[in-house]
Amino acid sequence: MTLLLVFLIGVLNGLRSLTPPAATAWAAHLSWLRLPRFAVWLGTTPAVVIFTVLALVELVNDKLPKTPSRTEPIGLIVRIIMGAFAGACLAPNRGQGSIIGALIGAAGAIAGTFAGHQARTKLVRALGTPDFVIAIFEDLVAVGGSLYIVSRF
Repeated sequence: MTLLLVFLIGVLNGLRSLTPPAATAWAAHLSWLRLPRFAVWLGTTPAVVIFTVLALVELVNDKLPKTPSRTEPIGLIVRIIMGAFAGACLAPNRGQGSIIGALIGAAGAIAGTFAGHQARTKLVRALGTPDFVIAIFEDLVAVGGSLYIVSRF
């Protein structure tokens, strides 16, 4: 179950690259989980504030017409890195290593990036709604899913 949750946090990184790390920061700050030594800084108040602000900026930026696709190299690389980071932070809380957590989180981020892109594109077409509407739904999935997953550790 642990590795499935780590994969899913990576998938959510594919939807919004900074939301899962922000949720992880909050979970550590609220003592819901213990961070591995390399990431203890993530639970500090400055880190929580910075990641929260960055995640909120990303939620707004995602709706702008000039925002590049998440599948473009820069967006994809950031999602992979953040998925690996979130996975490496969560996995040790259930007896798994940070390295396996990072690998599975990165794999989830790749899957989530491409599946999220396809789902959003197809839903916009199928429902005939503006992209903005589906993007808001995607935000809710990313935020709610991230909070749910980190609360399980």
